[in-house]
Amino acid sequence: MSDTILTIANATKRYGSVNALDCVDLAVEEGEFLTLLGPSGSGKTTLLSAIAGFAPLSEGRIDLRGRDITGEPPEHRDFGMVFQGYALFPTMTVRDNVAFPLKVRKRPGAEISARVDYCLDLVQMEAFADRMPSQLSGGQQQRIALARALSFEPQVLLLDEPLSALDKKLRADLQWELKSLHDRLGVTFIYVTHDQDEALSMSDRVVILKDGKIQQEGVPDTLYNHPRNRFVADFLGKSNFLDLPVKARQGDALTCAIGGTEFPVTAPGATASGDILNVALRPERIRLGAPGDEMLDGTVRQVSYLGERCLVMVDHVDAGGLMISQPTWKSGVTPKAGLPISFGWDADAPVILEGEVSG
Repeated sequence: MSDTILTIANATKRYGSVNALDCVDLAVEEGEFLTLLGPSGSGKTTLLSAIAGFAPLSEGRIDLRGRDITGEPPEHRDFGMVFQGYALFPTMTVRDNVAFPLKVRKRPGAEISARVDYCLDLVQMEAFADRMPSQLSGGQQQRIALARALSFEPQVLLLDEPLSALDKKLRADLQWELKSLHDRLGVTFIYVTHDQDEALSMSDRVVILKDGKIQQEGVPDTLYNHPRNRFVADFLGKSNFLDLPVKARQGDALTCAIGGTEFPVTAPGATASGDILNVALRPERIRLGAPGDEMLDGTVRQVSYLGERCLVMVDHVDAGGLMISQPTWKSGVTPKAGLPISFGWDADAPVILEGEVSG
C-alpha cells in the first residue's frame, strides 16, 4: 500500500448551522482496509456518503487517483456500496441481484454469468443462487449484498455498518470473512462502524471522528496504546483517568503521587515538578495483589465476571474508583465485593493525554 487512491481535502458538510463534517483532510491508500469509527453524530456516515456522492460537500474536494470527482454523481464514481439494511431487490433471485450492476453497465451475457458465479463463490453462496432474498437469513443476505457490490469490480468498496443488524456470534464470524476477503481481493475498503472491537480487529487503519472532526488516525495498536486525548482513550476501549501531581523529574523518569504514595511514571517531554498530569490508565495494565503486595491499597466494590476475564471496581481513598481487568484463569487473586486488596502498575502504563498537563 504505497499509492493514494482517494484524497479528501477540507471536506465540510453543513446542515443549516450544524457542521456534520468540519474541514476533514484524509488520504486513503490503495488496497487498505480503512475504518471510520465514532459515536452517533460523529460524521462517519456523512463522510462515507460524501465519498459515495450521496451527500454533496458544502466545501472541499475529493480526488480519485488525482482526478477531481467532487461534483460527480454516484453512478459515475464506480464505487461499490454495502448498506446496513442489505437493500436487496425482494422480487429478484440471488443471481439476478448480483447480476443487476453488470446488466446496468450492459456487460455481455457470458461475462455476467461468469462474474456472478465467481462472486457467489467468493461469499460461499453459490448453492443459493436461485433463492429469493426472503428465503435467506440476515447473514446470507449480507453476503449477497457484498457479492453484488463486488460484481462490477469497483475501485473502492464502501461499507456502512454492514454487520450491525446481526447477532454477536454471526457478526464475529463475518468479520473474519470480510477481512479474509479483503486480503484476497486487494480492493480498497472504507468501512463505517461504531463498534470499537470491530474496528480494531479488522482494520489496517482507523480514523476516529467526533463532531465532524478527525480526533486521531492510525494503526489499531497505536490508537489503543497511545490515545491522543481523553475522547479517544474513553471511546476506544475502557480507561481510568487520573490527575497525578509531579513531585520530581530526572530525564524521562517522573515521580508522581496519589495521596501520600509516590511512584515512578515514564513521561518524555517538558513536564516539570509541580505540574499535574492527566493520564489514561487501561484496566488491563493494573495489577491486583493481596493487601500490601502492590503500591496502593483499596477495597473491592464490585466484580463483573465475563468468562475469560473479570472487571473489578476498586475504591481508593484518594484515587476514587478504578476499573481493573484481570484474567480469570490462574489469576492468583480472587476478588470479591468488600475484600481489601492492593493494586499497582508499571511506570510506562499511564498514557499522558495531549494538552492535559497543567502547571
